[in-house]
Amino acid sequence: MSVYEKLKVLNIELPAVATPAAAYVMYAQTGNTVFISGHIAKQDGKVWVGQLGKNITTDEGKQAARAVAIDLIATLQAACGGDLTRVKRIVKLMSLVNSMPDYTEQHLVTNGASELMVEVFGDAGKHARSAFGVAQIPMGACVEIELIAELA
Repeated sequence: MSVYEKLKVLNIELPAVATPAAAYVMYAQTGNTVFISGHIAKQDGKVWVGQLGKNITTDEGKQAARAVAIDLIATLQAACGGDLTRVKRIVKLMSLVNSMPDYTEQHLVTNGASELMVEVFGDAGKHARSAFGVAQIPMGACVEIELIAELA
């Protein structure tokens, strides 16, 4: 099944690519490697504000990470010239989880993005990753994730 067929089965419609909120670009490519800038969680088109362990549960955080992954895939599609079949491998995700000092489930939150990458890209979606708890994320977002991918 193609990447696009998988997206359809998952009932995922890729959104328009976001514009940078500061002095950066949404992606940069060197050779066959593309680096996707950090994307923050959004819900109903607005920043998904909150802090894990305070006013957002792990399950809600996982949903937020999945939403970020959908936005990352949209930006990756733009980086591929509109053709996600060029994605050879999702190499790495780095996840920042806005969390209380005693919150320790950042890895479970990040699974929301990691699991979607495998659902969409199959074995090519299996990746290395890091998941960090941080004191704050721009605009108060609950999750921010960046991605590195290899293109064919």
